[in-house]
Formats: sequence, C-alpha cells, structure tokens
Amino acid sequence: MPVITVTQINRYIGSILKNDRNIQGIMVRGEISNYVKHFRSGHVYFTLKDSESAIKAVMFANSAARLKFAPEDGMAVIVSGSIGVYERDGAYQLYVNDIIPEGAGAQGAALEQLKRKLQKEGIFDTAHKRPIPAMPKKIGAVTSLSGAAVRDIINVLSRRYPLGEVYAVNALVQGEGAPESVCRGILRAEAAGCDVIIVGRGGGSSEDLSAFNTEKVAYAIYNCKVPVISAVGHETDFTIADLAADLRAPTPSAAAELAAPDISMLYEKIGILERRYEKAALAVLDRSTDRFVALNARLAAQSPENRLKLTGEKLSALNKRRDAAFLRYMDRLERQLGEKAARLDSLSPLKVLSRGYSLVYKEDSLLSSSESLKKGDKVKITFGSGGAEAEITDKW
Repeated sequence: MPVITVTQINRYIGSILKNDRNIQGIMVRGEISNYVKHFRSGHVYFTLKDSESAIKAVMFANSAARLKFAPEDGMAVIVSGSIGVYERDGAYQLYVNDIIPEGAGAQGAALEQLKRKLQKEGIFDTAHKRPIPAMPKKIGAVTSLSGAAVRDIINVLSRRYPLGEVYAVNALVQGEGAPESVCRGILRAEAAGCDVIIVGRGGGSSEDLSAFNTEKVAYAIYNCKVPVISAVGHETDFTIADLAADLRAPTPSAAAELAAPDISMLYEKIGILERRYEKAALAVLDRSTDRFVALNARLAAQSPENRLKLTGEKLSALNKRRDAAFLRYMDRLERQLGEKAARLDSLSPLKVLSRGYSLVYKEDSLLSSSESLKKGDKVKITFGSGGAEAEITDKW
C-alpha cells in the first residue's frame, strides 16, 4: 500500500464532497453563533447549530456584501451553500452564498435592525420632537411634483390656509437615488426659509416606500432645523421617516391639515378673542369709572370750598347748641330767681304788714320798742299798703 500525505487525504475528501450533489447547493436551517466579520477581508465566519449539532460556516466578502441585513448571534436563519473541506485544517465546513432570516425576509430584518440602531442613537426620542408652528408663513412640500401628493397638499392649504405660501420641492420618491433626492429636497426647503416641511408621497407597496426606510432620510429629517411632518401614504405600518419626523400624518392631505390651521377656525377664535377683550375692556372701564367717582368724591370732600362749607355748618351747629344752652341756662336762672323771690317774698315784712301789722321808723330807724320814744317825737308808720306820719303824745 502506497504512503500518502495529509494534503492528499484532505484533497481527496474534498473532491468527494465537491462531487456529492446531495451536499452542493443545499439550504440549511439553524441558529447563528460565534458570528465574526473580518475587518480587513470582509469575510464572515460563524457557527450554524441546532439542538444537537453544529457546523462551521464561512461567507466570503463578495457574498457578504450583498446581504441586506447584519446577521447576529442567536438569529434563526436559513442559509444556502455547499459543503467543502478547508484543506489546511482538514475540517469540513459550510460555504455560504446567502443568508435568509427564518420567518422574515432579509429586507424586513434589515429594517428592524435599522430601527433598533436609530432608536439607540436617539433619533426617535420624543424629547427631540419640535412643535409645529401655529401660523406658518411658508410651508415646504418635498415630494414628486408629478404625483398626486403635491396636488393634494396645495389644494388643502389653498382652501384651509390661503395666508401661507407653499414651497414645493421636486424629489424622487421611489427607485434608485430616491433617498439622496429626498435628503436634498429637505435641505432646499430648509434653506428657502420654510417654517415647516412636509416630506412624503402617496401610498404604495413596501418596495415603493423603501426610500423612506433608509438611514439617510432619517438623519436628514433629524438634522433639519425646522419641524418635519412625514406624509408617507399608508395607514398601518410606520416607516423610518415617520419615526424620525416631528409629526406623522397618514396621508399628504392629512399632513397639510396638520401643517396649518383652518382659517375659518382662526376667524372664529378672533371673534371669541374680540368679544373677550371687549368684555374685559368694559370691565376695566367700569372699574376705572367707579374709582374715578370715588376719587372725585374724596377730592370734593378735601376741597377748600367743601371744607369751608363743612366748617360753616359745624359753626352754625355750635351756635345753635350755644344758643340752646344759653336759653336753658337762663331758664334755669329764671326758675332759681323765681324760687328765691318767692322765698324772699314769703319772708318780707310787707307780707307781715299785709296781715294788719305796721312798721314804725324814727329818723329812718326801725323801732322795735317804745323805750327810745318820748312825747312829741315824730315817727313814720308804714302799713301793708301806704304810710303816715304821727307825733307821739304818750307811750307805755
């Protein structure tokens, strides 16, 4: 028996595997683990395993570059390829041409991965969402000028909000070059001084909407300095542009309604404000009038004329009080005088004389006895009524 080398053995086994059609161009289901992408060569290395076994797998750079998503450890996939031998190590492995996520297409997996990436970078955070201006002067519309979306936007805005200017920017909304065209359109609308920008298109299939599911468009919306409303015409699924935009509208017509108010509502609000301001002005006028009247009354009360009048009235009242007090005082004195006069009258000698008694005076001296009299003296006699002179002829 001839002696052969290790290389010869590996080449022989490799030729057997290469010529076995049962393991060439096959599809294998499994779970990815130990996934590594070589930085320089671009080759991809991983292990494909199930619950009982594992097999080494390699995907060369030219095939890996065609993947629409990034494979990850733990991902359930179906790979297509062939079994071969790596002669240097004498190990057989699976040479992969394509990888399909099990249960979802590659495009769907790539979209989900992009969403997770942008979410992690904060592109979708509500903290970055800007409010739509209440009354924009210039409204941008980045869409295809040959499509129905731009006509819907212009019709809605011309009817609802004729005060604003519509600045329409033509952009490819599907096909190759559409993401770059939409990004340029956003920059043009921003540079033109738009206060808010509507970005979108009418409805379509998922392939038609792919331009709005790209990282470029997401960053263009996120980095725009004015608020952006996404208007990709679909009701159910959210595109990347919807998540990155400041506001999402299901259709271009709805976006136009969200971008600007209805002028009839503005007129109604103006009417309400006018009535409110008129009522407030009348209330202020009433309060001012009341205050003016009060101040005028205070001023009139403090005027010299009014103070002189009040002083005169006070003086007149004092005079009346004085006169009344004087009259009361005089009445009291009169009563007292009357009482004393009555008492004096009751004690007067004249009262005694009126009862038959008389007073005898000798040289103006009242005599109380006859001792000082002598015969021939002249005396005056006072009666209760009248008087007389007499000469003493005798005494006892």
